[in-house]
Amino acid sequence: MKRRNLLAAVGAASLSGLAPAVQAQAYPTKPITVIVPFAAGGPTDALARVLCQKMSEILGSQLVVENIGGAGGTIGVNKVAKANNDGYTLLFTHMGTLAVNIALYKSLPYDSLKDLEPIGMGGTNPMVLVTKKALPAKNFAEFQDYVNANQKTVQYGMAGIGSASHLGGLMLNSMMKVEVLEIPYKGTGPALNDLVSGQFDYMVDQAVNVLAQINSGNIKALGVSSLKSLPQLPNVPTIDSSGLKGYEVSIWNAFFGPKGMSKENIARINDALVKTLSDAAIVKRLTELAVDLPSKEEATPAALATQLKASIDKWVPAVKSAGVKPE
Repeated sequence: MKRRNLLAAVGAASLSGLAPAVQAQAYPTKPITVIVPFAAGGPTDALARVLCQKMSEILGSQLVVENIGGAGGTIGVNKVAKANNDGYTLLFTHMGTLAVNIALYKSLPYDSLKDLEPIGMGGTNPMVLVTKKALPAKNFAEFQDYVNANQKTVQYGMAGIGSASHLGGLMLNSMMKVEVLEIPYKGTGPALNDLVSGQFDYMVDQAVNVLAQINSGNIKALGVSSLKSLPQLPNVPTIDSSGLKGYEVSIWNAFFGPKGMSKENIARINDALVKTLSDAAIVKRLTELAVDLPSKEEATPAALATQLKASIDKWVPAVKSAGVKPE
């Protein structure tokens, strides 16, 4: 073989061998749509925007948050489940849409375990038991005694069927073995306003939603729903340590892609997520929002798949036994 032909052959072979690597590194080459299946302004949306801004810098391509609310988040989730799996349509959602909704709706247009690819955990929102200022209880033990003694008149509020505050209250009441009147609202804002004005007695909601009112003295915090205390509320013990052993409700949020999304693209997004979660400015911002950040090991696709299955096993029986139906 002539020298010129030999060099050409070697060059072609080299380029051919590099092609897969070059192609893998090319993603993403255009903006990525990240669907949040709720209205803008809520905790999941706020977390998504903080994470996506930094991840965009790392990936060199914009992650654009798109809010598609309705039907308890099922509309937005279904859009991702049915989307092209090229990695340019992702989902950022909380556990309710993928675990709790299985029990709430007779038939979902998607299968949480079969139609989505886990990418990585973005953070967990702990919750707080808060009461109206006038409630006589000063701690969780007194609160439990008060609710037990006044079940016919006590009322708890929540931001709608299937909301985070509904799940927190549902589990609390179930474990306390009490039956009280529940008042569903259309969103956390209206519910919290009425709690401040004393229209009902208590609610369990995500810390980020209630911290300002707690710090202003407009409502009382009697316990946190996670198994460890919150730095933002150092004097408020966990409900688990206050007498209701085993009570733990935290709302995790995570990235998913459509089924069949390539392992390479999943790894690329997960890598950007892990780097974002270790960024000092991001850690500071999310700590201010009372978000519990996952470790590197907890942020893997495999860990998220395990967490999803565990959440389904926990919440589907609980919601079904309570006879809860969507609004």
